[in-house]
Amino acid sequence: MKITEHLECNAVSGDVQLKAHSAPIRGELSSAICREARLSRDPRFDGKFFVGVLTTGIYCRNVCPAVAPKEENVRYFESQVNAAQAGLRPCLRCRPDSAPGSNPWKGTGTTLDRALGLIDAGLLCGEQALTVDELADKLGISSRYLNKLFSEGFGTSPKQYALYRQLLFAKQLLHQTQLPITQVALAAGFNSIRRFNEAFQQRLQLTPTQLRKASLKKVSKINDIEITDENNSLSAKEPSHGLTLYQYYRPPLDWSAQLAFYRLRAVVGMEWFTPLDKLNDSTGLASDAACEGEETSLEYGRCIAIGKMRAVVQIAHEPSLHRFKLTVMLTADSPLEALQKLIIEVRRILDLDADMQLIEQNLQALPQLNLVPFSGLRIPGAGSLFEAVCRAILGQQVTVVQATKLLNQLVEAYGERFELNGREYRLFPTPETIRGASLSELKMPGARKLALNALAAFICDNADASADDWLSVKGIGPWTIAYAKLRGLGDPNIFLHSDLIVKKRLLAHYLGHYDKNRLNALGEDALKPLDYPQLCQQLGRDIAPWGSYLTFQLWHQV
Repeated sequence: MKITEHLECNAVSGDVQLKAHSAPIRGELSSAICREARLSRDPRFDGKFFVGVLTTGIYCRNVCPAVAPKEENVRYFESQVNAAQAGLRPCLRCRPDSAPGSNPWKGTGTTLDRALGLIDAGLLCGEQALTVDELADKLGISSRYLNKLFSEGFGTSPKQYALYRQLLFAKQLLHQTQLPITQVALAAGFNSIRRFNEAFQQRLQLTPTQLRKASLKKVSKINDIEITDENNSLSAKEPSHGLTLYQYYRPPLDWSAQLAFYRLRAVVGMEWFTPLDKLNDSTGLASDAACEGEETSLEYGRCIAIGKMRAVVQIAHEPSLHRFKLTVMLTADSPLEALQKLIIEVRRILDLDADMQLIEQNLQALPQLNLVPFSGLRIPGAGSLFEAVCRAILGQQVTVVQATKLLNQLVEAYGERFELNGREYRLFPTPETIRGASLSELKMPGARKLALNALAAFICDNADASADDWLSVKGIGPWTIAYAKLRGLGDPNIFLHSDLIVKKRLLAHYLGHYDKNRLNALGEDALKPLDYPQLCQQLGRDIAPWGSYLTFQLWHQV
């Protein structure tokens, strides 16, 4: 395990005085690798570590376009929070708040992994915020142990970690959108604008207004606009119900494969695909899901509901910059407090935080298979966990085309409709709607309809139950739950070895290890001792925690 320095520092004559104590960087990132990654500005390492510059008191992404500092003047940090705890402030040029996420505990199932997921979902901020004690109870541990986990992992408390995450999201909104500062504070989960200003200045060493003006000056240099107090708030330029954000990822990413997966399973009115040459055509936004054209020349759009928020999200890939442009439109009554959850959901749907370089190295290293992975193949997420499990149930023992037809019928009959900018959109049905629905529109076995009703009722009556608890519902089996976790939660470690296609491809790869002449000499009896469950058990251990990516690799090879 590699070691970097954790700093206690303050600005003195432009330099940073430090008192060092060690804190580990998890994974395989040595100082030498970090140095090469920052000097080459390799985007594959973006967000996996951050560069603290002692002479300026800032921390950067490794892709920062500024002149690279000398090695003796830098320190490497695992996360933005670690760098902030060292007293460093985020760079205004490369904007570390925009870096792809890199949770080294992702998929491990550890308590810290679960705690980070709950905090990122906003459980410690906003009007309904939990206390640290309540969060610990939810995790089944003591608050003392929870504080110990965060102290060891980030050098700070859960509350301070959550606060800094809020501030980084606010910083992202100030840089990238034209939302007024008051709305930025609300969107970041602050109930008080005064508290927001104080925390922002204390932790980021700038006021929100100063940061907004700095961003405007940069825009004015590019677009030759004059900055005045009148346009400082920018409220006239961008309505509160529409905004644009940029979300970055680490390459590689196979967008054409991801789009093809979505298109084959798309629901008309809930999902759509817009040709790039029609982006300015107002008639093309909510076109049919079956849009003709090259995959890479399309934008993907879909509707998402989070609580009372109703959102339409248009997603455009900008491969040269390793990012997606998100155009988000909200209904007038949508609460801005849910905006961060919306962005987190979009990142999950697109699987933007995956470390594909590490995942593909693990796939290639599997001793049982001769697998050459498709580069950049990610997990194409569903809109929600309930949507994912419904897709799994409707897809049992039928083709993808038949399952998609059933899904369209379900959304057409029971999905909520809403209007935005003169257009009608559809949302996926809620468990509350499905629990009492007749489902007579769906031409499928009655037992499967009853399973949908029973599962919806169970979810409504057991709000805190996990997906694994669904096994108690008649008609819901392990494969259905695994598929739901795979696409509805973005769980990276779902190896669907019981899937028929996965089984066929696994056996083909496994048998490909044998020399054909040797097989002919030994005869077919040589293969009879093959124990498929034992093979899968060993594969599951070897590929963990990236079983989901092995599943999609095998599906993609059909």
